[in-house]
Amino acid sequence: MGMQAAGGAREGGGRRRRRRHQPLSEINVTPFVDVMLVLLIIFMVAAPLLTVGVPLDLPETQAKPMEGSTEPITISVAADGRIYIQETEIAADEVIPKLTAIAENGYDERIFVRGDANADYGTIMRVMGRISAAGYKRLGLVTLEEEK
Repeated sequence: MGMQAAGGAREGGGRRRRRRHQPLSEINVTPFVDVMLVLLIIFMVAAPLLTVGVPLDLPETQAKPMEGSTEPITISVAADGRIYIQETEIAADEVIPKLTAIAENGYDERIFVRGDANADYGTIMRVMGRISAAGYKRLGLVTLEEEK
C-alpha cells in the first residue's frame, strides 16, 4: 500500500505541473491596436500631401469621372496663364519637349488638363494643341462635379 500511495502522489504532482504549463489561449490585442492607431495617424497626415499641389478654381460640370488604372500626367493652367506639369512650372514653349521626354512609356498615357475657371480659354486651347503636337491623344479635362 505504501507504494501505491507514493505512486498516487507522483501522479497527482504531475497533473499539477501540466496545469501550470498549459499554453495561454488568450491573445493580447493591445500591441495590435497601438500599431493600427499609429498607421491611421500616418495615413491621415500623408493623404492630403498626395494631391496635386497647384491650387486652381476648377469649373463645374455634370460629366462622369474617367476611369483608369494608371496615374495620369497632370498639366495645370493657372488663372494668370502659368503652366505646370504635375507641380513644376514650365514655359509654354517647353511643353512639347518635356512631354516627348516623358513619353518613354509610349504616347498612350492619359493626360489630364486642369484649367482654372478664370484662365484664358485661348491659353488652355494652346496648351491642349501642344499636347496633341507632342503625340498624345488621350486628353481629359478635369472639372468639379456641379452642385445641384
